[in-house]
Amino acid sequence: MKKIPLIASIIVITTLLLGGVNKYKKGNLVIENVPEISAELVTTLSPYLNTHYAVFLDWLPRDRGLLIRTRLGDVSQIHLIENPKSYRRQLTFFKEPVHGGIVCPDFEKPFFLFTKDSAGNELNQIYKFNYETGEHQLLTDGKSRHSAIKWLNNGRKFAFSSNMRNGKDYDIYLGSLEGKKSLQRILQKNGWWGIEDFSPDDKKAVVEQYISANESYYYIFDIGSKRLSQINPIQQKISYRNARWSKDGNGIYLISDQFSIFKQLHYYDLTTKRFYTLTKTIPWDIEEFELSPSGDTVVFISNEDGINKLYFMNSKTHAITQAHLPDGLIYGLKYKHNGEYIAFVINSPKSPSDVYTLNLTNRTLLRWTYSEVGGLDTNKFIEPQLIHYKTFDSINGNPRLIPTFYYKPTGFKAPYPALIHCHGGPEGQYLPYFSSLTQFYLNEMGIAVIAPNVRGSSGYGKEFIALDNDYSREDAVRDIGALIEWIEDQSELDASRIGITGGSYGGYMVLACMAHYCDKLRCGIDVCGISNFVTFLRNTGEYRQDLRRAEYGDERNPKMEKFLQEISPLTNAYKIKKPLFVIQGLNDPRVPVTEAEQIVKAVRENGVDVWYLLAEDEGHGFSKKMNRDFSTQAQILFLERYLLRK
Repeated sequence: MKKIPLIASIIVITTLLLGGVNKYKKGNLVIENVPEISAELVTTLSPYLNTHYAVFLDWLPRDRGLLIRTRLGDVSQIHLIENPKSYRRQLTFFKEPVHGGIVCPDFEKPFFLFTKDSAGNELNQIYKFNYETGEHQLLTDGKSRHSAIKWLNNGRKFAFSSNMRNGKDYDIYLGSLEGKKSLQRILQKNGWWGIEDFSPDDKKAVVEQYISANESYYYIFDIGSKRLSQINPIQQKISYRNARWSKDGNGIYLISDQFSIFKQLHYYDLTTKRFYTLTKTIPWDIEEFELSPSGDTVVFISNEDGINKLYFMNSKTHAITQAHLPDGLIYGLKYKHNGEYIAFVINSPKSPSDVYTLNLTNRTLLRWTYSEVGGLDTNKFIEPQLIHYKTFDSINGNPRLIPTFYYKPTGFKAPYPALIHCHGGPEGQYLPYFSSLTQFYLNEMGIAVIAPNVRGSSGYGKEFIALDNDYSREDAVRDIGALIEWIEDQSELDASRIGITGGSYGGYMVLACMAHYCDKLRCGIDVCGISNFVTFLRNTGEYRQDLRRAEYGDERNPKMEKFLQEISPLTNAYKIKKPLFVIQGLNDPRVPVTEAEQIVKAVRENGVDVWYLLAEDEGHGFSKKMNRDFSTQAQILFLERYLLRK
């Protein structure tokens, strides 16, 4: 039988006119009210949809190269690259995206671990992969959720967190390459628990109990006796991040916000139980760090007003020097086993993620991957300007300022239509990353893109991140109201053409702003957003409910339930009278599909044109290229129709 080309299989299966809704299917996409995508748009957009990226995963032993994750087909897979600029050899071949690629530190065992879910359900399973034979094997139960994998230093076993006990709480397990029969629960507790690092002799571990973005706890866990000893047991909510045991076993390096509004790097002496702050001179969050194999050097990344910088610190003198790298976001630090190199990823508005290594002897930067950008001239790509606008309240008698990245189009005549981009989280942070869609808005449509970090965003201190908690939730929405006022004051922006877009919590922000500021907004795009906090908290994955209640409030409390109902977009859906586009994955365990269905139904009752795109093989966001491509095409068509037209 002749094989039908994949593109030919994406055909319209059926078209129904039911209650004014034009509904049809393309592959695994259920589409409502989205018009046919023109061949002209498909052609113009094609280069922007054919960009690639490379994410560093781990070093292979004996100079065999690097493991990276990239997408050459429909979804991201693990690849091997043996030398800088060399061919990317694909190792995994699955219908679903693959994550992980954590190499066994026992080099006699040619294995790495990876995780994979099914159709976006986030029930990640752990697999082993033999990088010499190409064989793989499932190691876990196939039905629970597994995360936070960490090899013991000797490579004989690995630790991970799993909710296999009751589907809700995350216990800590040890397992080996033998698979399910080797899995052993070593710590059973309520809530989310995971191992950060093992002591050099593998007898103890730093264990985290995660409560929320503002609260977590670290413990020393004796694996033999199962005894937990809390690090720093004081009556203060502290946010911890990353921990690495010192090579001599006498202390622990960790990040926390205990002594500052920002997350700083500290050294904790296990004998004296004293903390030593190592980054006092950097008044910003430390994002991540790694300790060299010798223990002589700590490399770390700071987040300075949304810009990343890489530093090295002498672990004995604590002297700090900055590495001068190309501008961009930096992440994924890992030393080579001999300590001579460190690998990481750099991403910028003009360049997708690529893998680099830094020679630590002569500080020579080497680029390993050169990701394609569909033949586009990246010199024409636009970088944002960092601005700060005044919002509705003040701090210490001075106006509170909201940090915002402002992308301004070129080659178009002002005033420009404006698209407000709301990040997710809510504890997330918009950072100036590579987005071919953003560049299309700028270079092909003349739309200004404005991405605010409203209150509740991370990166600006623990006080700022807590400003939208509980009964202050809508203060973040009011920050967008102040941004709209700022747009109205800019002569180069067209205040009569303002749109808003966002995903997850950013989707909630879209819906809330469409209700509050409907008279000032032209349209909105909601991607897997929360439409009702009460139904969301009751229906999100059981393992997530308490974590989200810590952020949004506990709907089981009658007073909080009343408040959450009052502020939910679904309650205020009658106010949304401008076009809305809702995009959702059927298998989303975070924001269930019912959140999308109920807001689509409610807003359509207002006689508003509501487009709805549902992917039957996706979860929280679209991971498959075919689905993402159509979603992108549809979003552009939506903005052409409802934002660009005067």
